[in-house]
Amino acid sequence: MNIKAVIALLILMLTAAPVMAGGDAARGESLSADCAMCHGDNGEGDGDEMPAIAGMDEAAHVAALKAYASGERDDPSGMMADYAADLSEQDMADLAAYYAALQ
Repeated sequence: MNIKAVIALLILMLTAAPVMAGGDAARGESLSADCAMCHGDNGEGDGDEMPAIAGMDEAAHVAALKAYASGERDDPSGMMADYAADLSEQDMADLAAYYAALQ
């Protein structure tokens, strides 16, 4: 491999959009207002129809949001599918980090 190819590869790697490892809980808190309408201010749910999401494992939470967004997870009301479809992967990671930190 010549030096120009190595330099070009390094530039590409350095300029690629960074993806955060894990989520930003502080940003997730700012995104959580819509979630709170159904899941409660602290993600506690209502014990009947709306599940608690506080303390949920981050990876499981992101997987659930992705499954709602793709239609893989059953959502009779369509509310979660509509909400999740508008989230970026970073939004999902940030929300998951926030709710994982709650008890």
